Amino acid sequence: MKHNIRSLHLPVFILAAWSVSLDLSAVTGWLNWRGPEQNGTYDAVLSLPEELDLEGSDHLWSYPVRGGGTPVVADGRLYAFGFYGETGEVEETLLCLDAESGQKLWEHRFSDFISDIIYNRYGIGAPTIDEETGNVYVKSTNGLVMGFTAEGEALWERSMMEEFGMLTFPNGRTGAPVVEGDLVIIHGITANWSTNGPARNRFYAFDKLTGGLVWFSTPGVRPIDSSFSTPVFGNLGDQRVFYAGTGCGNVVCINARTGEPVWRFQLAVGGVNSSMLLYGKDRLIAVHGKENVDTTAKGRLVSLKIPTEYPSGPLPLVLGSEIEAWRNDDHVAFTSSPILVGNRIFTTIATGTLECVDADTGKTLWSEKLGPDQLHASPAYADGKIYVPMLDGLVHVMEPSEKGAQILSVEEMGAPCLGAPAFYRNRVYVFTKQALHCFGEAEAAALPQASPYQREKPGPIAQIQLVPAEFALAPDEQQIFEVYGLDAGGRRVSSVTEEAELSHWSPPGGKPSKVDATISGNVLATDGDARISVGHIRASWKGHTSASRGRIVVGYGYEENFDAYPLPLKDKDGVAVAPPPPIWLGAGPKWHIMKMGEGQAIANRLEVVLWQRTMNFMGKPNLHSYTFSADVMTDGTRRVMSTVGLVNQRYLITLAANRRILEISSNHERLKESVPFPVKPKTWYHLKTRVDTRPDGSGVVRAKAWEKGSEEPSDWSIQVEPDKVHRQGAPAVYAFSPQSLKRVFVDNLSLTANP
Repeated sequence: MKHNIRSLHLPVFILAAWSVSLDLSAVTGWLNWRGPEQNGTYDAVLSLPEELDLEGSDHLWSYPVRGGGTPVVADGRLYAFGFYGETGEVEETLLCLDAESGQKLWEHRFSDFISDIIYNRYGIGAPTIDEETGNVYVKSTNGLVMGFTAEGEALWERSMMEEFGMLTFPNGRTGAPVVEGDLVIIHGITANWSTNGPARNRFYAFDKLTGGLVWFSTPGVRPIDSSFSTPVFGNLGDQRVFYAGTGCGNVVCINARTGEPVWRFQLAVGGVNSSMLLYGKDRLIAVHGKENVDTTAKGRLVSLKIPTEYPSGPLPLVLGSEIEAWRNDDHVAFTSSPILVGNRIFTTIATGTLECVDADTGKTLWSEKLGPDQLHASPAYADGKIYVPMLDGLVHVMEPSEKGAQILSVEEMGAPCLGAPAFYRNRVYVFTKQALHCFGEAEAAALPQASPYQREKPGPIAQIQLVPAEFALAPDEQQIFEVYGLDAGGRRVSSVTEEAELSHWSPPGGKPSKVDATISGNVLATDGDARISVGHIRASWKGHTSASRGRIVVGYGYEENFDAYPLPLKDKDGVAVAPPPPIWLGAGPKWHIMKMGEGQAIANRLEVVLWQRTMNFMGKPNLHSYTFSADVMTDGTRRVMSTVGLVNQRYLITLAANRRILEISSNHERLKESVPFPVKPKTWYHLKTRVDTRPDGSGVVRAKAWEKGSEEPSDWSIQVEPDKVHRQGAPAVYAFSPQSLKRVFVDNLSLTANP
């Protein structure tokens, strides 16, 4: 049976994408974490409270949800990305409240899985609302990108970890998606496959109605840190672009409609996390808290003279210090983002100080010490007042002037503040690690005036765009492609799918490859015996071309013993080896296939300490109810060994040899259970895992292991029964070799559907 994976929302998407003007009103409010001006300010005439006293008359309501981000509000609905519980009880949520009363309208909860996020540390991000449709989008801390209607209907979901190899980090910093035209754009560090295999900070643009991947972009170099800088949009000539920081310390400019990297500027040695400010026609203001590229000091606030026309020739341009208009070295801001009021920059820095800087000269005009330190939280401005939440849980309300700021109030929120305030009507919303609070006058102000939503009129077709830009198919599946005509500025003009021709294609200069699937019109289909493979599909229309790359990944019935792979390479010790299967995400530099006895097996590589831990997905995240098994072995001695394991339906099942246990875990703070198992070095074991889901949402995670060649035990060695089991998830292999000392080996992989 063929599985049509085309979105059910496609007809709606076609209408919305190609209409010049829709008879719709744009939703209004605080639609993203930095507000309508992209700089943390609100120009609307409001009457906001001077005191945010939880015991005062201006405190209207509180909702008991933990958060480290910023709520967003539109058309009377407030959306918050938060979480409940601690350690094993943690669940993340996208929560929709009535913005006036605080009453819950709907909620979607989702659990973390196989990440290394520490919940008592992290500052999570914010949802984003699309002004055209009112839909809301959120990215979870472990990389689920999800779209919902204003009424809470799920539109689509993408798993960045399982589909593109996105990495997670203990601090759990997530940032916010952004909506631009037809696209939802997110970024993070991914270790994907082939040319996108090396870990890089990448941006991904999804169709906001269908979730199809429209483009991906790698604008920087090898990252040293994570980054969750939220993109800020502007125009370069006829092109729409955005600016953001990356984990490699760059400020980057990217074409928002096509993903083309335009230019980059090295600002710091580590990650640039704060959002940036556009000032005037040709200034971009950025801040960071890591080591500078030209001094050993940390932190800098800079104003960059950015291009005002879209550059020609090879891109991206690499810009140098010549574009600095000014620099201020007295700023260390790790993730707190500045605001722009007229020609004044206000920013909280790591020492807990609010700084006022002249945007034209970079001169610090005044400083106000507010707390012992500052980490994530950012100020916001409206009604002539700056609202400044701090890490210590205090919120300062201040009225700025040329010579300083009058402190109107300082109020205790009862928990750390890691986000930024949001404004809507005559209300102020403040998120803490304990609750979401609303302050304002008892009588609500009138709703903001809505205006018709207008789309720019596109020009004639000058290029085409094949969507999705990357795909993955299991055996017995199909992918429907769409081909869009774009004008010279990257705006969608119309569909040319019916007239375009799709074909298999190998990029010039690359190794010839072809996915094991057939093309019929705009449909790519696999049969039940499709072999794992990678390749490209190219669309052609009236002399224009556009390409997509993809994988045929594992499905039910998959088996692999690695014996069919030739060994054309030599490792550092001169041993004949082969690269890992090309469909394994992020596996290229981390595994080698080699001879083992009469056959071959795959082993993790130890040349680089950064590779000591690896998790490599090989299937789609919609797989469920399967048994995944393999032969596994660790090198070493009785005292020094490594950990080897499998991922089954978002559970990590490992033989942790140094601890002599068989363990099942999800996020280690959420679920971790083990039983003793006497692992010996240089001994093959068979590891068998299985996950079953019950109709009520609970389930059973099972595992057993036994020495290869001996009889399989009749009972499972360990069995865990979560109340809310992960309902689906991609298979993966896992290795952890502390200090890169001892290898692990995997052979005879098998994936079968449960009876």
